[in-house]
Amino acid sequence: MVFYEPDKRDRGLLPHDPFKAFVAPRPIGWVSTVGPGGEVNLAPYSYFNAVCDAPPTVMFSSAGPKDSATFAHSGGEFVWNMVTWDLREQMNLTSATLPRGENEFEHAGLEMAPSTLVAPPRVANAPVAFECKVTQVVEIVGGKNIVTFGQVVGVHLDERYVVDGIVDLTRLKPIARCGYRGDYAVVDSLFEMIRPDFDS
Repeated sequence: MVFYEPDKRDRGLLPHDPFKAFVAPRPIGWVSTVGPGGEVNLAPYSYFNAVCDAPPTVMFSSAGPKDSATFAHSGGEFVWNMVTWDLREQMNLTSATLPRGENEFEHAGLEMAPSTLVAPPRVANAPVAFECKVTQVVEIVGGKNIVTFGQVVGVHLDERYVVDGIVDLTRLKPIARCGYRGDYAVVDSLFEMIRPDFDS
């Protein structure tokens, strides 16, 4: 068992920082936003997750003032789109660095669908999408990272993935980020463990 401080790891043993590989798998924050001039942006974020369910809140962390963060802050809204196995290649294409104002939907060959309560469009083929209102923005001390929190105010769900009243993740096949340059996982099987004091 080795111990190291994050900025002093043994680079002979660990030439690549394993932090992202340890905190895994992580859902992908495929975030769509609209800029002040009507520019549409779509980008995947490695640091994304649910925060709480009352009210339902999610967050994504941006390494600096990238388009998704600045557009979400200026407009006060964003949409999270679930990345599935079938959408993996398009998601990867939207990670390309494009000139500001160039549409990642078009770049990746994705169709936009209108949202109901917010301005940013959603990915038409994403089986789940959250319409979100920005509630808080936090700048991480000691770094350049900006965390955007959003309350989920609307949910789009493809009902084909609902089985006996339960959303079937093995049918959805969401993918997750697992670290390093391009490691991902796919949810295609589940196991169940009911906690001892679960109140049905």
